[in-house]
Amino acid sequence: MKERPTILVTGANGQLGKELQELAPLFPQFNFIFLSRADLPIHHVDLARNFFKEYHPHFLINCAAYTAVDKAEQEKDLAFQVNGEAVGVLAATCKEYQAKLIHISTDYVFDGAGSAPFKEDSPSNPQGVYGASKLEGEHQALQLNPDVIIIRTSWVYSEFGKNFVKTILQLVSERQEINVVNDQLGSPTYASDLAAVILQIISSGQWHPGIYHFSNEGVISWFDFAEEIKRIAGSSCTIHPVPTSAYPTPAKRPAYSVLDKSKIQQTFGIKLKNWKDSLQECFQKL
Repeated sequence: MKERPTILVTGANGQLGKELQELAPLFPQFNFIFLSRADLPIHHVDLARNFFKEYHPHFLINCAAYTAVDKAEQEKDLAFQVNGEAVGVLAATCKEYQAKLIHISTDYVFDGAGSAPFKEDSPSNPQGVYGASKLEGEHQALQLNPDVIIIRTSWVYSEFGKNFVKTILQLVSERQEINVVNDQLGSPTYASDLAAVILQIISSGQWHPGIYHFSNEGVISWFDFAEEIKRIAGSSCTIHPVPTSAYPTPAKRPAYSVLDKSKIQQTFGIKLKNWKDSLQECFQKL
């Protein structure tokens, strides 16, 4: 009997890792191994190599990352270690063990100064440590292993972990009024949809390395997003639109972070869901 290919997932306790765990039973043709940050801190190089020696995975989905955008401004070395160097090590290790790597990156590699959706080859120009460290991870991965697939995504939320949807849900249930910025535009990504796309790519048997963009369809502001969350929740809280300048943060947020997703659609036959439909789905699970 032919052994089932093994898929190793790092960062298994994050939003995307949890959604992959939810979907895993639908893909019985694979053997999944989920590793949390406690099981495998990816910047511990020797540990990572040991896991490969032990499990000989056919695929690695790297969901592990340093994602504290503001904190990264103070913890630059750690952010670059986890999002940069460690990704390079994983890519090189995958090459050595002939495993395929799918790595998750971010819209923060761009400066957010555009008005047309960013393509995969649009000039990257990160405005903070987080974006710069994620871009470094992309560079290291592709340099050390040109056979990797990198998926950049934006505004990720799910029923797991901390995210915008859960924060707004809590605020509109507790308060009479809140302020939400309305001058940052982007597209939300339901982590469950991203997990499904990753597993669709792996199970398709088609492997086309390179950088891809993925999010749900639709261009909105954080204010629009909050209004829809409030509507589904049936809350009477008043949401006031405010400019980004009213909320200074240590790290600059991209004003425009819409990603062009035509490449992933054409290459892998991916169908995109509208952000409202996906938000509704998430609510049903919440």
